[in-house]
Amino acid sequence: MKKKIAILGSTGSIGKTLIDIIDKNKKDFEIKLLTANKNYKTLLKQTKKFDVKNIIITDKKTYEIVREKYKKKKINVYNNFDKLNIIFKKKIDYTMSSITGIDGLLPTLNLIKFSKTISIANKESIICGWNLIKKELEKHKTNFIPVDSEHFSLWFALKGCAKNNIEKIFITASGGPFYKFSLNKIRTAKVTDALNHPNWKMGKKISIDSATMINKIYEVIEAKNIFEIPLKKIKILIHPKSYIHAIIKFNNGLIKLIAHDTTMKIPIFNSLFSSNYKKLETKKLNIKILNNLDFQKVDPKKFPMIKLLKHLPLHQSLFETVIVSANDTLVSLFLKKKIKFHEINEKLYKILKLKEFNKFKNIFPRKSRDIIEVNNYVRLKTLKTVYKSQDND
Repeated sequence: MKKKIAILGSTGSIGKTLIDIIDKNKKDFEIKLLTANKNYKTLLKQTKKFDVKNIIITDKKTYEIVREKYKKKKINVYNNFDKLNIIFKKKIDYTMSSITGIDGLLPTLNLIKFSKTISIANKESIICGWNLIKKELEKHKTNFIPVDSEHFSLWFALKGCAKNNIEKIFITASGGPFYKFSLNKIRTAKVTDALNHPNWKMGKKISIDSATMINKIYEVIEAKNIFEIPLKKIKILIHPKSYIHAIIKFNNGLIKLIAHDTTMKIPIFNSLFSSNYKKLETKKLNIKILNNLDFQKVDPKKFPMIKLLKHLPLHQSLFETVIVSANDTLVSLFLKKKIKFHEINEKLYKILKLKEFNKFKNIFPRKSRDIIEVNNYVRLKTLKTVYKSQDND
């Protein structure tokens, strides 16, 4: 019997990779739902190729275009996630949640009860709303698999391990495009420089987050949330080759390292086939890299964003939403060439020090609405703060 699948954000890099894997294993899967925001051309190609009967397009104008186009065809086109109980008569086997940003939180929460297993590639959902996700997972007895290469590696390595036996967890960072740049060169870096990641092919937003290193701050928060590990036990190491994705040192002296090539296909493939063995064609073991792993500490002068680790709340709060929302807004301004690269870090610190935001360190997110409201508020405040400072210059 074919496994029934839903893909949230099927036109993004994670979604496309999953689609490619399914295409090579068509006899094993039936796609019940695909979703996108504006990229309807790619979505419609996927819909046609896999004979998908249900699609969700969240952008209103794009939805109207597609609804008109498919008015006479037997495809259900929706503008939101309100009709999931009509789409799914019973639990499907697997959902991939890969909608980017905080916009992915509500769809993720909505799909949990309709899925036997949900794989989440949406960092912001796990960072800002993990307590809400966990509650839904437990309520509906849904299995969870993280898809980030680091967190999938940790999840895989920690199977059957007691948390109190863990001494330290190390998450690796490539150093991004500026690993070999001088401080002056980093300060004057252009958008094209920041997007030129040496190891990974990623979207623009996550590429900039990798260049500033805030991506690793996010991954520390994710690891703390998912695995319930104290922040003090989670460290970041520079590993330019991106071959080792996670290291776990246990109290008994043993150390586990998880290695794989720099492709998201490996964690995605293994999340999809987690319950049954399936062979994935990959490269041969890279002995040259293993003989020169080259781990280093993070240089706080080159990557001042790393200092943010000292200011993180020990327990989940709405302050994580403040960090994500302010950073998202600043990265967007950088991509539009409204601010310089070094200003992402500088302005983020100034914004996070505001008294009106610091209070959120002591406020626990109880509903998704709490996170969405803080997100909207912080984005507006960040824009006002940036433009006000520019007017004063």
